[in-house]
Amino acid sequence: MEEKKDLLRVGTNGDYDVYEMMPSSVVNALEGVQSEFITRYGGDSDGGFADAEDDDIVQTISIGGRQYEYVPWGGDNMLPYHVQTLIGKNMVTSQCQQFNSLVCYGQGLQFFDRGTEKRATAPELRQFCLRNALHLQFWEQATDMKYYFFTVLQISLSRDGRKIVQLRHEDACHCRFSPRNKKGSSEYVIIANWRKANPKKARVLPLLDEVNPLGDLMVRMGREPDPETGKRTAGTADRHFAVVCRVPTVGHQIYPIPYYYSIFLDAWYDIYRLIGTGKRYMIKNTAAPRWQVEIHKNYWNNVCNEEGITDPEKRKERIKKERQNITEFCTKPENAGKAWITSYDTVLEGKETRMVRIYALGADKKEGGDWSEDMGEAANSLCFAMGVHPNMVGATPGKSQMNNSGSDKRELFNLKQAIEKPWHDVMEVPYHVMMHFNGWDEKYDIKVPMIEMTTMDKNKEFDIKHDGNESGNNKD
Repeated sequence: MEEKKDLLRVGTNGDYDVYEMMPSSVVNALEGVQSEFITRYGGDSDGGFADAEDDDIVQTISIGGRQYEYVPWGGDNMLPYHVQTLIGKNMVTSQCQQFNSLVCYGQGLQFFDRGTEKRATAPELRQFCLRNALHLQFWEQATDMKYYFFTVLQISLSRDGRKIVQLRHEDACHCRFSPRNKKGSSEYVIIANWRKANPKKARVLPLLDEVNPLGDLMVRMGREPDPETGKRTAGTADRHFAVVCRVPTVGHQIYPIPYYYSIFLDAWYDIYRLIGTGKRYMIKNTAAPRWQVEIHKNYWNNVCNEEGITDPEKRKERIKKERQNITEFCTKPENAGKAWITSYDTVLEGKETRMVRIYALGADKKEGGDWSEDMGEAANSLCFAMGVHPNMVGATPGKSQMNNSGSDKRELFNLKQAIEKPWHDVMEVPYHVMMHFNGWDEKYDIKVPMIEMTTMDKNKEFDIKHDGNESGNNKD
């Protein structure tokens, strides 16, 4: 619905009062410009990050009648949800995170025979993969790794404790760790929807040692003696454990601080948002022609005198109505092409004195093109912080924006895939634990093949072979 317009007195020009046609909401809000700015443009994005590293604060939660301590994630324990909101509100950061997740996924987690180095097809392994949807688990891992720099997987053992039969990914944003013990490790992880003040569906999982999860599991299940005591226990009754995969960051925080958080602490995230918001309101408020109206100071009295209006209150109402008539004449579509006849006088010097003069402001100017270069600069800065070349996600399209050739894009993608190797090594830890614990490590190996782009003349055939497992093999 079109916003109503009104005349706003902006100054004088000799005997004339100068008015500009503006949206009524702007006219009514002039006395509260500061509050209007905050409402439309919002505050800075760095709020909520000040206490991201504080692991000395400990809170408690009651689960099954027992009190558990945990370290809140951020000052208000809402930091991961805050990050989700900020990423989702910006199309550049959203697309960069999707691109990072897809590139990290590669060709997915795959199992190979150690002897032949071909895709493993053993029934026991195929059954395990199908029942655990490992490709989905791995994709969820890749997403959490790019958002929060860590993932948590739950491993479940059979009733007799001899085999790992299930792997389930836990959303990192719902995970909270216990305070570190004397060894510098968290002993358990609590999984709950922390958006709620008192989450009722909270779960607690014992957390395996981050450095040596396999050895810790072997000791807990009584397969190996405890290195500290040299004694072997009968084994715990627990059958569900958590394994955390963490990207190393400076300071070794309980909750890693991803490097891309700098976009929220820096100014570029806010700059991009402010430019987009400003352009939107500029276009909305200037899409229709703007007018400057000069009205002689005697015009209002002449209108009332010609109609014989002498009562002061009625004169005010008539002047208000006349102002509305001028506004509608300038803004109503049905008045397009019509003329408005007003009187004028000629003074002794021969100069004309018109009662009403209307000028079109910026009629030949296309609004909304301001700050285009600044927006491109802000998009490039965001892509740089996210580790994505802007041309890989189309953040700066067009030939004039240093758009690379196909060969350059191919090399950029191959480079991006190559630097995912450390991420894969960390993400594969729970699967190596599963392979060793189940006794499959001597027969099978785990890999995450890269997607490598080449030219058509080097690979004239591209064959996708389905072997009944989770995905096919790409054969060069």
